[in-house]
Amino acid sequence: MGYTYDIIILGCGPAGFSAAMQSSKFDKKVLVIEANMEYLGGAWISSGTVPSTSLREATRVIKKYRAQFGTINGEKPHEQYKMADLLHYKDQVLEKKNNKVLNNLEKNQVDLVRGYGCIQDGHSIEVTLQDGSKETYTAEFILISTGASPIQPTAFEVDHKVILDYESIIKLQHIPSRLVIIGGGTNAIEYATTFVALGTRVSILNENEIFLDFLDSDIRDVMVEIIDEQDVDVRNGVTNIDISENELRSTTEVRYNHMDSSDTHLIETEYVLYLGGKKPNTENIGLQNIDIPTNEEGVIQVDENYRTEVESVYAVGDVIGFPALASVSFSEGRLAVCKMFGIDALEVPKQVPYGIYSIPEMSNIGLTEQQAIDAGHDVTTGRAFYRNVTQADISNHQQGLLKLVFETKSLKILGVHIIGERASELIHLGQAVMSFDGDIRYFINHVMNYPTYAEAYKIAAFNGLNKVYQAGVKYKNILTDDKK
Repeated sequence: MGYTYDIIILGCGPAGFSAAMQSSKFDKKVLVIEANMEYLGGAWISSGTVPSTSLREATRVIKKYRAQFGTINGEKPHEQYKMADLLHYKDQVLEKKNNKVLNNLEKNQVDLVRGYGCIQDGHSIEVTLQDGSKETYTAEFILISTGASPIQPTAFEVDHKVILDYESIIKLQHIPSRLVIIGGGTNAIEYATTFVALGTRVSILNENEIFLDFLDSDIRDVMVEIIDEQDVDVRNGVTNIDISENELRSTTEVRYNHMDSSDTHLIETEYVLYLGGKKPNTENIGLQNIDIPTNEEGVIQVDENYRTEVESVYAVGDVIGFPALASVSFSEGRLAVCKMFGIDALEVPKQVPYGIYSIPEMSNIGLTEQQAIDAGHDVTTGRAFYRNVTQADISNHQQGLLKLVFETKSLKILGVHIIGERASELIHLGQAVMSFDGDIRYFINHVMNYPTYAEAYKIAAFNGLNKVYQAGVKYKNILTDDKK
């Protein structure tokens, strides 16, 4: 049977976009179906990674300038800078990124249809266009990459006026004086540190007992110290959240309980930002037409080749669940295309870096110290505080820590954990060494540009070696290939 296309990609987020680019390199005829009428790139460009980090980057520059040169006439950031200027910068970035995605599709001869796609069978998708008309397209393969959407709260309603979510927070018209963030994930700390740097008084209501409990304990301790200095008010173990308007005081009241108490607490605020979880966009895309099941969370199950239970249908990105990162989705889209067309490709290592774009950033790869111990490793750690890094002195960013977790005998690196300026970029040096089963001596034996933040790796490596030496291993043997 002849098909109009080799592959139809449902959704143009990071997974769908990379799949389209890879397919075009294989000289395949490609169609991308995108439901967003304004932006390409899904939440990646419209409401997620790009806009939030653009706002954060503008704020980071302001914070850095004030740290270097002080305030102007004692003005606070929200008195000196306007939200409209920050949003204008964010909108410029979104427009540029959207145009780049569109241009890449066009120059690689990828067809694009804007509308809502519904799978009819293993080889066809019906698209409802903006004017209500419908068109059906066929292909040898279908790739589902429809992303995920925020889960709505049950105790209150997001009205996008006072109670905001991922989309409406990046459309605020002024810098709020008070902001309550409901959520305990990475987005909560990212938006909290962004707005507190602009002069907003921020409170975080976290339903869990520990905030960001997946972090290495030393990194979390530094994070807590930093946000305490920034006056970010984190309240853990929160339950029974209720939001109401106090018209007499022209304020919004957030009431809640602690999980170990029936006492009711109250915070007055200007805005509430709800950052709950996200659910895969797998409803109303026709999965029932081809008997592709999902689990309770709406996640599509795939095999190691990203193939669903239907041989011609693949799925990648947020719709297949963890880790649901844009960085990982790019690789998943590329690899799925290689698998479906029978083209060999190098596998992506299971260990991937995580980046948290707070101010300052946090990033990690591999095992935390506790995870390494629980896995039975004899571990030693090496630490480098930013205050001991020359570039941190020059840039006036002394708050931070780089931590190496490694096997005591082999010196093999098991994990790298960083909090501090440029952590999300700095992590890739550790990632590269780990990918070649390297050990901490790499950072001692190799010359690095000076001054750079990479000096932290060398400091941490020496710190770790000093601990090993004191534990009874001969130092002269550590510096050679003989580690026995």
